[in-house]
Amino acid sequence: MLAFDDVVKQYAGGTVAVDHLSLVAPTGRITVLVGPSGCGKTTSLRMINRMITPTSGLITIDGVDIASTNAAQLRRGIGYVIQHAGLFPHRTVIDNVATVPRLLRWDRRRRRARALELLDRVGLSAEFADRYPAQLSGGQQQRVGVARALAADPPVMLMDEPFSAVDPVVREQLQEEFLRLQAELGKTIVFVTHDIDEAIRLGDQVAVLRVGGTLAQLSAPEQLLHDPVDDFVAGFVGRDRGYRALSFLPAVDLPLQAEPTVVLGADAADARRTAVDDWLLVVGPERGEPVGWVDVRRLTTVVDAALLHRGGTVARTDGSMRAALDAALSSPAGRGVIADPTGRFAGVVRPAAVLAALPDATAAGPTTPPAATAAGPTTPPAATAAGPNSRPT
Repeated sequence: MLAFDDVVKQYAGGTVAVDHLSLVAPTGRITVLVGPSGCGKTTSLRMINRMITPTSGLITIDGVDIASTNAAQLRRGIGYVIQHAGLFPHRTVIDNVATVPRLLRWDRRRRRARALELLDRVGLSAEFADRYPAQLSGGQQQRVGVARALAADPPVMLMDEPFSAVDPVVREQLQEEFLRLQAELGKTIVFVTHDIDEAIRLGDQVAVLRVGGTLAQLSAPEQLLHDPVDDFVAGFVGRDRGYRALSFLPAVDLPLQAEPTVVLGADAADARRTAVDDWLLVVGPERGEPVGWVDVRRLTTVVDAALLHRGGTVARTDGSMRAALDAALSSPAGRGVIADPTGRFAGVVRPAAVLAALPDATAAGPTTPPAATAAGPTTPPAATAAGPNSRPT
């Protein structure tokens, strides 16, 4: 457990960056610090590994005052991931990952084995080991940064806007991989972001900070959406918080309807005969996964991938009500595509049916379903680790 007890950081000249902050980051959970610029979230994070010294107050890890610990030893026991990865440009990927093990005097064979293991965990093959950071994409660099932070198997990890410098598609992939790793490893994580959507998606608990470094609210994401404590928190979370709260409601007992389908590459004449209106759902030839809708009026010879409508999303039967409603609203046919946990087509649902099912979902209570809304029709959702730390999208 990591705890702040009445912590203050005041700079020369009187500027207060953190103002009497008290909070607990539970062991094995993700605590997200979020707020506008100047709220002290990064300052608070950097006080944990003593990169910044508090003016007053106490910070403890498992009951031990960090001020009583040697700063170098403290930092070697805390993983640290920052924006733009912060890799050493003159070192190879494998040497970057092995930075802390080298400082801990692990032998070369052990360092290399650990680095290769972690590269595999973050989705990078061994062929990346001898490359330099400049030879990697932004997303690959961030994966290396996460691997480096995990190298010595620290119980605590600090993450300072680690995914903010990459494009939205890569950011979403990194968030999913991060949650998968956390489900496996169960680290105590303090995560800083300015993005409330990222905070809600990733956090077990979210701390909203005001400008000046005071704590406005500390609560679970679903409570933050349902019950903001004041106008500042309500405004920061956003006006569409009711819709986002659907992420925590399970898609239970949705009245799925059968839908005619056609296999990608099928004959156009067969497709037109199968369709019940202008839109026909297309599935993959091997797994039966939904790949998109096609307007049968545009077909000439075969159902070609170039003709697919790619704007709709795919929800899952074990996903959230937000995912199901988004799938229904984004479908050109007015029917949301629902897949089973393996990605195979399960049925369709209309927007009105999703809304009608909301009372039952609310009665079932909040859930933390695996990611479901992000996948478009050309990339059917894969099953994700649905452990205690998995998050909705």
